[in-house]
Amino acid sequence: MSWVTHEFERDGTALSLRDWGGDGPGVLLLHGLAGHCGEWDGLAGPLSADGYRVLALDQRGHGASERKPRDVSRAAYVEDVLAVVEERPGRPFVLVGQSYGGVAALLAAARRHPRIAGAVLVEAGPDRSSPEDVAQVVGWLKGWPVPFASRAAAVAHLGGGAVGEGWAAGLEERDGGWWPRFDAATLAHSLAENAFRAWWEEWEAIDVPLLAVLGQHGIIGDAQWDGMARRQPGLRGVCFPGAGHDLHLERPEELYGVVAPFLREVTGQDAPRLVQEVAR
Repeated sequence: MSWVTHEFERDGTALSLRDWGGDGPGVLLLHGLAGHCGEWDGLAGPLSADGYRVLALDQRGHGASERKPRDVSRAAYVEDVLAVVEERPGRPFVLVGQSYGGVAALLAAARRHPRIAGAVLVEAGPDRSSPEDVAQVVGWLKGWPVPFASRAAAVAHLGGGAVGEGWAAGLEERDGGWWPRFDAATLAHSLAENAFRAWWEEWEAIDVPLLAVLGQHGIIGDAQWDGMARRQPGLRGVCFPGAGHDLHLERPEELYGVVAPFLREVTGQDAPRLVQEVAR
């Protein structure tokens, strides 16, 4: 399966969207912080083959979208998501987001837009991050030894294997090296809200089906999961043993295996219900 790129503008910010085509219900894929839409290729292809209209957004400040947008608030990311949904009338959309993109999906679903039919959160939840956690992420981004001398060097620095390859696929080759397609200071600014507020009120406001996909070695701890399940009794959860935060890169086939039946269910097609259980 192949894709085409669409460019559009919202609120003065240039945005880029990878469109895999398809005539069925919509699936909008949202990558994490410092990521890019190509991280979803391993999931987007099979979903497109199933007939869904699959879109993957380079979120503002990332990839082929504007690198230094004026507004990097959570509200701006959510409005971008809703703009994509509203530009394609006549079909329901399920939002699928990982990490930072998962929070965007969460907050968009909380707006109760009539055409958002469900949301899949991959390694994402409503709890706040500590200032120390935010500082650690910012330090990691600013510590990339750019430009990388080669793509292989980038893959090694970014974790190696499928995870390193996935991250390195978001780099661009120019000026004798490999560079990230984001501005670290801009992304650091976008994290500011994480350090002082949580999104539990918004989580409770969601009224569409929810699937949480976690990695055993990911960032969603037992306390956060317990709060998520308690406040959304219909929440379905799947935990991948041995997987980490970037499980969408590590194990895309397994991710498809849990996302596909969820999509069939919430978009009105027959499918077995997922077991509401997280095995840790």
